[in-house]
Amino acid sequence: MSRPNTEPDPWRVPIIVAQIPDTGLHRKLEASAAERQAMAGLAGLREVLLAEAEFDVVPRSGGRVQVTGSVRARIGQTCVVTLDPIESEIEEEVDLMFAPEAEARRLADLIAEGQDEEAPSEVADPPEAIVGGIVDLGRLATDALFLAIDPYPRKEGVVFEAEVTAPDPEDHPFAALKALQDNKKGR
Repeated sequence: MSRPNTEPDPWRVPIIVAQIPDTGLHRKLEASAAERQAMAGLAGLREVLLAEAEFDVVPRSGGRVQVTGSVRARIGQTCVVTLDPIESEIEEEVDLMFAPEAEARRLADLIAEGQDEEAPSEVADPPEAIVGGIVDLGRLATDALFLAIDPYPRKEGVVFEAEVTAPDPEDHPFAALKALQDNKKGR
């Protein structure tokens, strides 16, 4: 679920892992107008009208943390067929395990080594890394939102129909050769 960190994260809600109580945390998040605008720019959207998330953060053994919940958003896009502005609703469920960085790397390596390239099997994803003792719920929500965006949104009921024209029988790659051959025969 990690994306390259080339841009600053527009929506940040860091949770310090050491401060999570044994009973866990429940967090409701809502992105501000500035955060939504930055998210829209980063995702190439017309706008993000709403972005909210609700997470349960529960500590697990070995310094791990499980985050479950959902992300909801309403985004403004452009229909790829009509080029009209449209709005899309997104609702994504989240269930991720986080582990200390070294353990997350080790488990990712073990999973990569165990993969059989000829017959890929159902293998669990490695846990996400806890970086600097922090789990960033805002980034998690942003990543879930970005992954759920339809890259080719269409206005409801619109279907792309390619214009089909019958090919001209005289317009093909060998038409010039055929003309030469016809001229040769006509002599």
